[in-house]
Amino acid sequence: MKRIPATVVTGFLGAGKTSLMSHAVNAAKGRRLALIVNEFGETGVDGGILSACGFEGCRDEDIIELANGCICCTVADDFLPTIETLLGRAEPPDGILIETSGLALPKPLVKAFTWPEIKSRVTVDGVIAVIDARAVLDGRFADDPAKVAAQAAADPSLDHDNPLEEVFEDQLVCADLVILNKSDLLTAAELATVEAELRSRLAEHGRSGVKIVATKHGAVPIEILLGLEAAAEDDLASRPSHHETELDHDHDDFESFSLPLAPVADMDGLMATLAKLAAAHDILRLKGFLSVPGRDLRHLVQGVGARLNGYFDRPWGANEARDGRLVIIGQKGLDRAAIARGLQGYLA
Repeated sequence: MKRIPATVVTGFLGAGKTSLMSHAVNAAKGRRLALIVNEFGETGVDGGILSACGFEGCRDEDIIELANGCICCTVADDFLPTIETLLGRAEPPDGILIETSGLALPKPLVKAFTWPEIKSRVTVDGVIAVIDARAVLDGRFADDPAKVAAQAAADPSLDHDNPLEEVFEDQLVCADLVILNKSDLLTAAELATVEAELRSRLAEHGRSGVKIVATKHGAVPIEILLGLEAAAEDDLASRPSHHETELDHDHDDFESFSLPLAPVADMDGLMATLAKLAAAHDILRLKGFLSVPGRDLRHLVQGVGARLNGYFDRPWGANEARDGRLVIIGQKGLDRAAIARGLQGYLA
């Protein structure tokens, strides 16, 4: 019996994974695809973005959200039962796309495909790492030597590993294909610099054969994404990780919370406020939906650091509560009270 191919889409917070998923499903060309969307935090947004796109042949029941925890740490409790449910359908999907949380490690997820319950029925066609080119150029995933030295001098007992760099690198070196996204935000020379850095990191870990494709807005032909036939679950040894055992990995370095938003008439004011808060508190990711008075369309807000954008994504449902909510993700120690105070006037 032919095994169903599953594609794991990994990448750090805000890299463009959901956009890539949207383009892939929209170009499915008659293939029945099931989507599993995992988010860090109790409030899901990405699944709502995908369901708003109205893909032909992609029903609401084909979009499954796994929120409130990274999939790499909830494999037995959440992921495996979900896969078994999909495989047990009268008409199983032709393929499965799995969007991991931006903080998830892909290797434990790939390893789950070796479990006897599913090994004979599904295979990992490939691991796709979506990379935010601008974030790499800005040094988001590189250590600041001066900062590390100052911390070490102040307290030699501190563990100075960079959790952002470790998660980013785990995602990168597990990949069969790297999508260098948001390339339109860089000059040709800057893009070449970023690509050289990624190739250096891949080569350092024995993954120099991994292809890199530059793109914008996650728009990649489906023929490139699907059909890699990597059988990644049989190739675990060549995919190194900073967290080889489950005991080594947790998400205590990061946190997430959400805030209710009132209807927003001054969109420019909100976006300016969010940009200032993101910079002041080193917020990694902002995303959410909100209501605009006088408009029957839902407004989506997204941000990576202080880079923000927003647009109307779909009409509100006839009986849908027009409740606004903003999800905020950052490193441990976010000053939630200060961020909430900064949003006074916009909160419900």
